[in-house]
Amino acid sequence: MSMRCLLVDDSARFLEAARALLESDGVQVVGVASTGAEAVVRVRDLAPDVVLVDLDLDGESGFDLARRLAGDVAAVILISTHTLEDFQELVAASPARGFLHKSALSVGAIRELLGRED
Repeated sequence: MSMRCLLVDDSARFLEAARALLESDGVQVVGVASTGAEAVVRVRDLAPDVVLVDLDLDGESGFDLARRLAGDVAAVILISTHTLEDFQELVAASPARGFLHKSALSVGAIRELLGRED
């Protein structure tokens, strides 16, 4: 079964690179968003299985967005160039399934956080 993913980040360059990486490994990237408001609309319209949300969306909190999306999507994974140690308590308290450093982004890492083998 293919995984349907939405990417949320304020960096167009990262969105392009992440989309190429994930799609090359079989993930269907159904859309991208650069703001929280865009992400909410895209989740409603596209019904992704997982949403990857950057912690810092040009001044918007990825933690706040994760809380907003939690009831509307199967899983939210927080991503950042910061280390998990910088935000460990906030990640643990969030409804997100987990955290990935952007340099560790891979389909395998996403599947591991989701507990999926497919």
